[in-house]
Amino acid sequence: MSVSDMFIVLQGVLTADQDIREEIRKVVQALEQTAREILTLLQGVHQGPGFQDIPKKCQKAREHFGTVRTQLESLKTKFPADQYYRFHEHWRFVLQRLVFLAAFVVYLESETLVTREAVAEILGIEADRERGFHLDIEDYLSGVLTLASELARLAVNSVTAGDYSRPLRISTFINELDSGFRLLNLKNDSLRKRYDGLKYDVKKIEEVVYDLSIRGLNKEATVSAGGEK
Repeated sequence: MSVSDMFIVLQGVLTADQDIREEIRKVVQALEQTAREILTLLQGVHQGPGFQDIPKKCQKAREHFGTVRTQLESLKTKFPADQYYRFHEHWRFVLQRLVFLAAFVVYLESETLVTREAVAEILGIEADRERGFHLDIEDYLSGVLTLASELARLAVNSVTAGDYSRPLRISTFINELDSGFRLLNLKNDSLRKRYDGLKYDVKKIEEVVYDLSIRGLNKEATVSAGGEK
């Protein structure tokens, strides 16, 4: 084979690779748009009236996840099944965003941390990497850390809306989350930096709880929570 023929073959390989990346990019753009729609919907919970509409907003968000599942199903067909990590960077960010959104919905519904397996089910993908297109553990953890930041913001806005018990519950949840992350030996630089930000979320929520305490509103919140039970 001549040098010219060799480079013609190489160009063919490059072109095929570029075609795959372009097809992936198109699906990822659609996923990003759906993620923005879900985020816009859920952002409404930070407004005063939004607290009463949480169940409705969560229901609508879950309907949007039906679209996400369809789009991810399409994404699976755009590249060879054994080359997940070769193209992973293309959808890594949007998948982390979708993990956060799924985790936020589950928290708003039950005030619990969604498992990686449950997120995978919501997204219509696998939790086990051996079974194909899956939810990478680090992508799951990144999404959970984004949830922590969102809940810190929710704690502040809850007080503004006159909901004094929610920040106390969020504080308990975030502290449990922080304890969980302390059990991990994180090697990924990006994930490690994201985790370092968790201490600021913990501090922010502690300040909210402290403010409620010095204003005597934590007692009111405890009584209210006891009445709800």
